[in-house]
Amino acid sequence: MATKIRVTVWNEFQHEKTNKAVRKIYPEGMHTVIAAALNAAPGIAARTATLDESEHGLTEAVLAATDVLTWWGHMAHNQVDDKIVARVHQRVLDGMGLIVLHSGHFSKIFKMLMGTGCDLKWREDGRKERLWVVDPGHPIADGLPEYFELPQTEMYGEHFDIPQPDQLVFVSWFAGGEVFRSGCCWHRSKGKVFYFRPGHETYPIFYDKTVQKVLANGVRWAAPTGVAQIIRGNHKPLEKLA
Repeated sequence: MATKIRVTVWNEFQHEKTNKAVRKIYPEGMHTVIAAALNAAPGIAARTATLDESEHGLTEAVLAATDVLTWWGHMAHNQVDDKIVARVHQRVLDGMGLIVLHSGHFSKIFKMLMGTGCDLKWREDGRKERLWVVDPGHPIADGLPEYFELPQTEMYGEHFDIPQPDQLVFVSWFAGGEVFRSGCCWHRSKGKVFYFRPGHETYPIFYDKTVQKVLANGVRWAAPTGVAQIIRGNHKPLEKLA
């Protein structure tokens, strides 16, 4: 029997506690909705962690048992302990996948991995978003139509201050005329990073079946692969040198 990909779904879990509109959509927190969707996908086993837990739920033991970490944050980026950020950063470099969702673009961990400001245009107008698949051969696009739509969302617009993605999977168009790089992939040492734009807290976006499929595809893409161990530092020659 194949081993399932172990996912930790991290959510700061603050809006749901303080905003009635958000709590109505996600009464148990959006992390529970994301985790339930991933647990329903073949080959994936998801657990959750939140900001207010000890060590933000991201202890060394939890991260050691995590193949892919998903991250949603918004109003409490600065409350995330720098020591935990450094811990997550090292795990990504060691091979753990990271999926950053929506307003997680301003999280400490995403900014550390990108090395840029990660700012953008935004407008909360509740209008339509159309996401175009611009890399139809990418694993994250597996089984998707050539585009899909979200009827109500928050607008994000270019310029998005990120390094050039290694692969760009989705580009969004918004009713106001803006476009945005909404599905971006990078490699960082042994780890893979996927940024996926949809997920504003006042709309039921994480219940959308296509969004859920993207997340499951993203987990499969970001899961650890490659060389088991990388040796660095001063190294003796493999061959006999004259």
